[in-house]
Amino acid sequence: MKTSWRSASLVASAAAVLALTTACGQDSPPAASQNVGATAAPGDYGSIGAGAGTAGAGGTASSPAAAPSASSPSNPAGKLSVSTADEIGKVVTDSLGLTLYRFDQDTEQPPKSNCDGDCAKTWPPVPADDAEAGEGIDKALLGSVTRADGTKQLTVGGWPAYRYAKDVNAGDVKGQGVGGKWYALAPDGKKAQEGGAGAAGGGAEAQAGLSTREDPKLGEIVVDKNGMTVYRFKKDEAWPKPVSNCSGECLKKWPLVEPVDFADTKGIQEKGYMIFDRTDGKGKQQTINCSPIYTFAGDKAPGDTNGQGVGGTWFAVRPDGKLVGASEK
Repeated sequence: MKTSWRSASLVASAAAVLALTTACGQDSPPAASQNVGATAAPGDYGSIGAGAGTAGAGGTASSPAAAPSASSPSNPAGKLSVSTADEIGKVVTDSLGLTLYRFDQDTEQPPKSNCDGDCAKTWPPVPADDAEAGEGIDKALLGSVTRADGTKQLTVGGWPAYRYAKDVNAGDVKGQGVGGKWYALAPDGKKAQEGGAGAAGGGAEAQAGLSTREDPKLGEIVVDKNGMTVYRFKKDEAWPKPVSNCSGECLKKWPLVEPVDFADTKGIQEKGYMIFDRTDGKGKQQTINCSPIYTFAGDKAPGDTNGQGVGGTWFAVRPDGKLVGASEK
């Protein structure tokens, strides 16, 4: 039995190496409470040279149609209270009954908001000046942080508080889980049902690590577990082996997609589906059809495709790993 096991293991290993070599080799190679600030919008989009490291993308929705005045940035918070939302539990609401949220890319120690510009249009910061603790709210947990424009934003348990522009009625929790980074605020400042609801809020079935969606302009494209669009960089290499040419500042704007087990994918081509070690030894990166894949920090919510065509070198990805709207050369 031991001999058979070892023989089988050697055969499997050899087959895996051969599969990766032929899978990549058969494809044509592509062309070579304190003052705070807010994160800068993505700037340049590619510094060449192999590298590694990750940086989280912003987690906001692209600006929707104008929301009712209830979620206006200047609307006072008034007396805060606690409401119970279906499948989420207890959440903090303002005087109008609108749910308050927190952003994973903010910090509580010290309090700091990293949502500005278009982000703040979709997620209006809650003013701190007139906020007061109502029933169920511990006054000691309320505070404020000074934003880049000098305004005071409410904090709960140290976390900056926001409303969501798509919450129209009292009790709405449409912002729960958006982008995998936005969650309703529990009375203690933690996430409501922490680790719970998915991007759409509620008990939705978990999305595969990588899957596809039908975009009205781009057609069928690959998205990650949070529904964020996946991209390729034309200056990367897939043949004869994957090489990433996005590093440093580039990776801050185009975070690499970390390894995803193929069993946790849906609709993705298996041929050439592999991970590789980045040449600086800072981690592994996922590929589709041997091509390194990334997300874009400029995409603020599931469905955004702001990275499409950036610099003439970044493009969304088909389920077979091909570029959307561009040749492989």
